[in-house]
Amino acid sequence: MADEQTLVIIKPDGVQRSLVGEIIGRLERRGLRIVAMELRSISRETAERHYAEHEGKPFYAGLVDYIVSGPAVILVFAGPGAIAVTRSTVGATRPAEAAPGTIRGDLGLTVGRNLIHASDGEESAARERALFFPDGVTSYDRAIDPWILES
Repeated sequence: MADEQTLVIIKPDGVQRSLVGEIIGRLERRGLRIVAMELRSISRETAERHYAEHEGKPFYAGLVDYIVSGPAVILVFAGPGAIAVTRSTVGATRPAEAAPGTIRGDLGLTVGRNLIHASDGEESAARERALFFPDGVTSYDRAIDPWILES
């Protein structure tokens, strides 16, 4: 199975609660590898482009206001089935509905502060990667991959 890439944002609540290492560790322990990572404040313009599909919905302004309210960690993870693996590890959008063992199920409490964003499909992953990492991402092979991945 070929590598797939997905964008992950550890939102300001995850950064403020010092959960960055916990969240990254859970995704790395699944076997995914980081191919891009940056801690930064997201500009309002980028946030509006990122959430453009929600423009006009009652929660849009709150989404944008929140994601720009503090620093976030923006990452791209790669691996076979990276999008589905990441989304199953993250859990349902509403932490109260997220399964125990998922990031949101174990660490989240409210939908407005649900710690993490993960791309929901190949098209959105490509769009989001280009938005946050327009110069591309790093490509490399890990020495442990033969122990994690079938050939």
